Amino acid sequence: MAHKKIAMERDKKIALVAHDNMKGDLVEWAKFNRVLLAHHQLFATGTTGRILKQEVGVEICTLQSGPLGGDMQIGAKIAHSEIDFLIFFWDPLEPQPHDPDVKALLRMAVVWNIPIACNRASADFMISSPLMDSDYDRLVPDYDSYRTRAVQARK
Repeated sequence: MAHKKIAMERDKKIALVAHDNMKGDLVEWAKFNRVLLAHHQLFATGTTGRILKQEVGVEICTLQSGPLGGDMQIGAKIAHSEIDFLIFFWDPLEPQPHDPDVKALLRMAVVWNIPIACNRASADFMISSPLMDSDYDRLVPDYDSYRTRAVQARK
């Protein structure tokens, strides 16, 4: 499959998401990395965004709460190249009522080749990467052939 290049500018568009049991970890991480995050455009699901604004004091575009559609909103932004990077501190030990939405969000990040950090260690490595503060061309499969393929309607 052919690929397209999608430009990621120096200032990234970063989505911040955390399950309830992980919100404290994300807040601590964001406070520690406040200076690194400050020049990027930040998005977050509802409660996470509200807490980060309060505790870290950074500007954040807050979407719906995850279970109310926030995960899906971020997934849509990824599909429209409005998010470059996903930091999602998810709780692997707690069942989530909106688990299908969580899986869909992670799937969108993989489909569109978005960097994903799912825990503090991966977030530390990714935010400290020299690529984080530079332009970067993300390779994405060219889905035009998929979109225009011939599909037979069932009779």
